[in-house]
Amino acid sequence: MERSLKTIQNATQDKEFMEIINDIINNETVKKMKKYRQHYDVNTYEHCLNVAYLSYKICKKLNWDYKSMARAAMLHDLFLYDWRKSKKELKLDGYHAFVHPKIALDNASKLFELNKKEKDIIVKHMWPVTLAFPKYKETFVITITDKISAMQESLNYYSNRMQSKKVYRYTYIFLCLIFLGKII
Repeated sequence: MERSLKTIQNATQDKEFMEIINDIINNETVKKMKKYRQHYDVNTYEHCLNVAYLSYKICKKLNWDYKSMARAAMLHDLFLYDWRKSKKELKLDGYHAFVHPKIALDNASKLFELNKKEKDIIVKHMWPVTLAFPKYKETFVITITDKISAMQESLNYYSNRMQSKKVYRYTYIFLCLIFLGKII
């Protein structure tokens, strides 16, 4: 969680980034993403903010379209439901991993004027899980940053969980002593 919080803190202190996504983060529907858990103890809003800021920084460094990237990344998971429920219970046409990009695009399109690149970034952010091939280089960035963010959020959760339990700490110490004993 610390790394996610640090990324969010950096993002909120980056004036240019915040200006680009200002209308999005102040939208009442987008704020509802805070109610839905994405990965462990990170909600969908925080996840999207993490992905948006990382993607923005990469695209800006490469002199690519960082504005479209930041905006689309902030909207890439605008699906507003608990994806852990069954597809039948949620009345989805398919499994979440395959259908949520289209749902996010539909929701985002109702709220904001999106350009072609932003639409491509949102609907194809799950490539190669979804088969539609990205049209823009920025879309490839989100396919990577989304996975990096998900892995980081998972790693943070399990790392914090292990550190908070004494049995894991003592097991770690015990295993280190065994390892050192074999070296010496």
